[in-house]
Amino acid sequence: MHIDKILKLMVEKGASDLHLMVASRPVMRINGILLPQEVFPVLTSEDTMSLLEQVANNKLLIAFRNNLELDFAYSLPRFGRFRFNVLQQRGTVSIAVRLVPFVIPTIDELGLPEICKELVLKPQGLILVTGSVGSGKSTTLAALINYLNENVSRNIITVEDPIEYIFQNKKCIINQRDLGDDTKSFDTALIHALRHDPDVIVIGELRDLPTISTAIRAAETGQLVIGTMHTNSTPQTLDRLIDIFPPEQQRQIRLQLCQVLNAVLSQRLLPRINGGRVAAVEVMVCTSAIMRYIREEKTHELPGFMELAGAGTQTMDQALANLVMAEVVTSEEAFMRCTQPETLKRIIADRKCSLVYR
Repeated sequence: MHIDKILKLMVEKGASDLHLMVASRPVMRINGILLPQEVFPVLTSEDTMSLLEQVANNKLLIAFRNNLELDFAYSLPRFGRFRFNVLQQRGTVSIAVRLVPFVIPTIDELGLPEICKELVLKPQGLILVTGSVGSGKSTTLAALINYLNENVSRNIITVEDPIEYIFQNKKCIINQRDLGDDTKSFDTALIHALRHDPDVIVIGELRDLPTISTAIRAAETGQLVIGTMHTNSTPQTLDRLIDIFPPEQQRQIRLQLCQVLNAVLSQRLLPRINGGRVAAVEVMVCTSAIMRYIREEKTHELPGFMELAGAGTQTMDQALANLVMAEVVTSEEAFMRCTQPETLKRIIADRKCSLVYR
């Protein structure tokens, strides 16, 4: 069994993810559903190790033996790039593979809010793209970079773990740095990026205090900083950002955030009615009123304000209602992923009433 055969089938079937583990056939996630692939045999421990050795060089294999976990990217000409995550479980190798297509999707193709085009053209500040694992953050990030690359002249530096989408210079010059191969840490890479005349710095993940602190400082000094976080809503994102700092620094960080934060985009993936998946995107565009909520430690009150704020801002429930009304997703799927079922029910009812009275 060669892994390229499995990866080619993954592309042909439109799978987003592939799972290879002992005592199981290869399993693909297609339109969000995990489906065992009956054309392949049940994998043994020798099989999974062999599949790993087919794509990982000696350096990567040594790193896996030392750390018992591994992240890297692999390209298959004419089919795509693949992000591999490998870990050891019960003494055997378990592999998860994410498909990264060669073609970078546009903001319009992803159905992202139009305000995203305006936000990414801002000359400085901080934009956060958030969501759970597998919610499409990396794809949204790529679409934002692609929009810049096609519309304005910027020097862009990315720090990724690992590099997924590969960009070709168009109007922008883009340096892509891989954590592990090109730099030792997000924090160190970010510090050195500031000395490389950047206009835009893209951080694959804001995961610790040094990286977050440096990102805020970079946004303060005149760069546009775009980063991702594993959070599920705007209030949770803001609280996580602030709570990672020591208590004695949190008031100052709130004030700094008010100065640099442009927007928070929080997304969840849903299956489309006609196949494929689409992101519902909560958008918080930072205004003077929202700054007051952040300064006064009232982030828990933000959803109520965001529903009425306008100017591109929308809650997750409003985003879900938009998809339901456009017949992109079913109401059942929307209610499974909403924040407040009663709020979503009210928003959909109000939208239907407004259509009746037009």
